[in-house]
Amino acid sequence: MAITAAQVKELRDQTGAGMMDAKKALTETDGDMEAAVDWLRTKGLAKAAKKSGRTAAEGLVAVKADGGTAVAVEVNSETDFVARNAEFQEMVGSIAGVAMGVDSTEALAEADLGGKAVKDVVTDKVATIGENMALRRMAKVEGDVVASYVHGAVADGMGKIGVIVAMTGGDAAFGKQVAMHVAATNPASLSEDDLDQTLVEREKQVLTEQARESGKPDAVIEKMIVGRMKKYFEEVTLLNQKFVMNPDVTVGQAAKDAGATITGFARVEVGEGIEKEEEDFAAEVAKTMGG
Repeated sequence: MAITAAQVKELRDQTGAGMMDAKKALTETDGDMEAAVDWLRTKGLAKAAKKSGRTAAEGLVAVKADGGTAVAVEVNSETDFVARNAEFQEMVGSIAGVAMGVDSTEALAEADLGGKAVKDVVTDKVATIGENMALRRMAKVEGDVVASYVHGAVADGMGKIGVIVAMTGGDAAFGKQVAMHVAATNPASLSEDDLDQTLVEREKQVLTEQARESGKPDAVIEKMIVGRMKKYFEEVTLLNQKFVMNPDVTVGQAAKDAGATITGFARVEVGEGIEKEEEDFAAEVAKTMGG
């Protein structure tokens, strides 16, 4: 019998299996949904659904830079054990390679990797490794010169923090220094101009309230706010931060001295912003051993 796309989607939603596996299961069972679920379970391809409720807040960030393009891709897993698994690392590296040719996480999920969509490759790996995983995000920069840096590397180009930098002028060596600086300081933006105005207003409001408690005249308070906001921008914007490699100059001045203009950057840290349930080490080991 003919298998419809709706049937394949329903089975995938139930089991988390890849598209081709779901289609094959339905074909093998003449479209019987329950039998197809059992077929996937016997093949070990329905584990993904079982694991999908677990929090995936570990994993790896992989970076790649080639020509005038650099990408950073985060793929999450439940435990750090899997992040150190060679099979997982190979998949993450391959996904980063695919990311060089797309412009968004959504496009990356649908992009082809070895004849399957990236999202299906991840789902299939859930079944074989036995732990929930997720393609979380990607970042991309383009420029005349691009550079990358990985902090806490566990494999070539992969670790806990990945940074990519784009510049005009300068060279890759200086670009890597900037990337290392970004990894250490985690700036909120490149400059004041592209800083989230919500953050700016929130900071200004807090500083204003603090100044008012001093009881000083409004004219004095205004000058205090200007000075404190300047210090704030020096702390959170890349170009205004003191350069880690030479604290006597700002990053912006260091770039100028190197004949470079920094045009963009991205810092991706594994699990950043994910609320993770706390587990002790013994529980984590037991879960990993139990599958």
